[in-house]
Amino acid sequence: MQKAAFLLIIIYILFPLEGFCQNSSLKIYGKTEAETKVIDSLNYLKLHNDYISIRSEVDSIQNTLFKIGYIENELKAINKKSDSLFIAQFHLKKKYNTIYIYYDSSVINASILKLVSGDVFDDYFILPFSTIENSLIFINSKASEKGNPFSKLKLSNIQIVNKNLKADLIIDSKKQKRTIDNIVIKGYDKFPKSYLKHYLKIKQNQTFNLNKIKQKTDLLSNLKFANQIKPPEILFSKDSTTIYIYTEKAKSNSFDGFLGFGTNEDTNKLEFDGYLNLNLTNNLNFGESFSLLYKSDENDQKTFRTDLSLPYLFKSPIGIDLRLQIFKKDSTFTTVNQSAKLHYQINSKHKLYGGIVVTSSNNLLSSSNLQNIADYDSNFYTLAYQFLKLDRNNLLFPIKSSVNLEAGFGNRKVTNTKEKQFQYSIEAFKIFNLNNKNSFYFKVNGSNLISNTYFENELFRFGGINSIRGFEENSLFASSFGVLNVEYRYQLNNTIFIHTITDLAYFENKIINSKEKLFGYGFGFGILTKTGLFKLNYANGKPENQPFKFSNSKIHLSLIADF
Repeated sequence: MQKAAFLLIIIYILFPLEGFCQNSSLKIYGKTEAETKVIDSLNYLKLHNDYISIRSEVDSIQNTLFKIGYIENELKAINKKSDSLFIAQFHLKKKYNTIYIYYDSSVINASILKLVSGDVFDDYFILPFSTIENSLIFINSKASEKGNPFSKLKLSNIQIVNKNLKADLIIDSKKQKRTIDNIVIKGYDKFPKSYLKHYLKIKQNQTFNLNKIKQKTDLLSNLKFANQIKPPEILFSKDSTTIYIYTEKAKSNSFDGFLGFGTNEDTNKLEFDGYLNLNLTNNLNFGESFSLLYKSDENDQKTFRTDLSLPYLFKSPIGIDLRLQIFKKDSTFTTVNQSAKLHYQINSKHKLYGGIVVTSSNNLLSSSNLQNIADYDSNFYTLAYQFLKLDRNNLLFPIKSSVNLEAGFGNRKVTNTKEKQFQYSIEAFKIFNLNNKNSFYFKVNGSNLISNTYFENELFRFGGINSIRGFEENSLFASSFGVLNVEYRYQLNNTIFIHTITDLAYFENKIINSKEKLFGYGFGFGILTKTGLFKLNYANGKPENQPFKFSNSKIHLSLIADF
C-alpha cells in the first residue's frame, strides 16, 4: 500500500494534473481565402484550456480588426467541431485605410494637427486608420498642455459617405484653464526659492503643463547641491493647483589635493609640488559658492586664489562673480588680479558673463630691465560663455562635458605709456562613451595675448597636471599656447578605472621669439574610496626635438573628496 502511494506521488510530481487535461484548438476563417490570410497574419493564439479563453481570443481578434480598418467586420459564429476543435467564422467586409476627421479651428490649432497628419485643411484632416488611437492621444496631450489636464477627446458622428469614412473631432475642455497656484518643496525645505523661478523656471500663475513640469524638475540633476527624490506630484482642488517637488540636499563641498614629484634635471634631486583647492557650495542655502586655492611648485612659485559666486541677486536672474588672485615668482615679481563679473543663467546648462579684470604687477628685482619684467597696471573688459553638462549617475566622471570661452580687451599702463591689448581663452572637454566600460576623454585648453610688446610677468603660465602632464607645474611661459589632452579610459567597475595619457601642446613666447611643440605620454588610474576619488598619473614629457628620458618623468597624485 505504501509503495502504491509513493508511486502515485512520483507520477503526480512528474506528470502534473494539467498534463492530463486536453487542450482545445481554435481555428479562425474568413469568408474568403484572402480574408483568412489577413486573420492568420494577426498571429492569434490557437491552443486554449477552455471555452472562456477561446471566446476572449476571438473578441481580441475582432478588436484588432476594428483598429486596422475593418470596422464593419462581423463574427458569424463559433462552432464546436469536436471535443478539441472550435471554428470561428468572420466576415471582414471592406477595409478603410483612411478617415476624414472634421474639426473646429477655434478649438484646436491646425499646427497641432500637422504634427500627426500630412493632409490638414481648413476644416478637416486625413489620418491613416491604423494611427487613429495614437494620433488622438497625442492631440489630447497637446490640448492638456494649454492648461486643460482633464480635457477629453473623442470621435463622434462616425459615418460612411461616398465610400469614405468620416467623423467629427470633439474636444471637451469647457472647464476653466488650470494655472500653478502653489509650489511646495518637500524634503529640502530650505531649497533656494530663486532657483525655482530662474533655474527651473517654474512660477506661480504659469499655465499648468504636466509634461513641462516633469522636464523642468529633471533639471535638478544638473545642480550640485540638490537631488530629486521622486517625480513631482500634483494636487488639484476645486479652485487651485498645487505642485509638490521632492528634493534632498546633496553633498556639494569638495576638497581637491594634489601632490606631484619628479627628478630635477640639473640637480638630480627629488622635488615636490602641489596644491590645495577647497570648494564650498550652498552652505547658506542661497546657492552660493566659495573656493580657495593655494598652489606651490618646485620653481618657487606660489599662487593664492579665492572665488565667490552669488547667484540670483535680489531674486533677479543676475548673479555676481568675484575673484582675487595673487601670484608670486620667487623674488622676481608679484601679480595681483581682481575681477568682478555679472552673470546671467540662460538655462540649466548655459551661462553668460560680462565684467572687468584689473591686474597690477610689481617688479621685485633691483634692475627693472632684467628679464623683461616691469611694473604695470592693466584693465580688461571681458565677455564669457559657459556650458556645463553633468552626469550625476557616474560617480567617477560626474561632468559629461564643459565649455568655457572668454575674450577681453583693454589697456596696459607702464609709467605714462598705455598700450591696447586683446586676449582670449578656451577650455573645453567632452567624454565620448563607447559603451559602459570604454570611453575617450578629449580636452582642449588654450590662451592668446595680442599686444605690441610683452613682459615676462604678464605671460600665461602652464604645464602640469591640469595642462600638459610630464612637465613641472607652471614651468612654461607663453604669449599664446594650446594644449590637447586625450585619454582612453577603461572602467573596471563602478569605482576603478585606468587610462592612457597622450598630451600635445604648442606655444609661442614672443619675448624670445620662441615657438615649440611639446609631447607628454603616460598612464594613470583612479579609485573611488570612502574618502574620495584618488588618482595617480605617471607621465613623461619632452620637447619636439629631444629624446625621452625616464629621469624626466613626473608622478602626479590627487585626491578629490566631497563633504
